[in-house]
Amino acid sequence: MSSSQLKMLSICSFALLLTACAGDYAFNSNLDGKAIDEYFKVGDVALYEGDILPKGRYSVIGLAEGEICQDVINGAPASIEDARTEARKKAADMGANGLIIKQCLVIEEQEAGCFTRSLCVGQAIKRAQVE
Repeated sequence: MSSSQLKMLSICSFALLLTACAGDYAFNSNLDGKAIDEYFKVGDVALYEGDILPKGRYSVIGLAEGEICQDVINGAPASIEDARTEARKKAADMGANGLIIKQCLVIEEQEAGCFTRSLCVGQAIKRAQVE
């Protein structure tokens, strides 16, 4: 093959590749945007626990509680971490951007259809935005 034929073949191949990418494509996903927002809204709520308290001004919106139940014997035991996350979700639903944890506990006695339960209670707060 001569160099001019190789050049022509390269140009045609390149043009073919460009037209193949120029279709009217739509992206479909099984992911629900609302579910993604729900999952990540916890990240908008700062967590304060123990000796760590928010700096600056804030107002208390209300009480936020998270509870986790191990409802099957072979399931994962209820954890304080999961209960804390649930409390943060509820605080976010209230419009809070912070949560001051007051008390967390694990109840290992079988009760109310749960093999173990964990519970966290805190104050949902709205911190003043620093400008």
